[in-house]
Amino acid sequence: MRAKDAARLSTIRLILAAIKQREVDERIELDDAAVLGVLEKMIKQRRESIVQFEKGGRADLADAEKAELSVLSAYLPAQMSDADIAQAVDAAIAQSGATGAKDMGKVMGALKSRLAGRADMGKVSALVRARLAG
Repeated sequence: MRAKDAARLSTIRLILAAIKQREVDERIELDDAAVLGVLEKMIKQRRESIVQFEKGGRADLADAEKAELSVLSAYLPAQMSDADIAQAVDAAIAQSGATGAKDMGKVMGALKSRLAGRADMGKVSALVRARLAG
């Protein structure tokens, strides 16, 4: 507030409102993992909005979404490298004994708790699918 950064303040208020809304809806107090889930959902929404706004030729709205995305990303844990993600995927496949695409759910279930907030689960899913197919 004191820095007069209206965009950042607005985004932080959106985060707090989303967390509070989920707490009220589910009548629980969110733990850190659930808050990360809320942040990841908001980030996913922003990414989808950016794509749609750019397709529609609305650069002004896309820029606003990009600004919100950068603020949201600052509140996530440090992202894992591609090599670390690949190593975690290989370990989860070995641990679960997965042999084919039908075992993808088991592998993703194990990875989701370990990688939440530290990796893009879309990329993780694609990597798991490729490893189980090959």
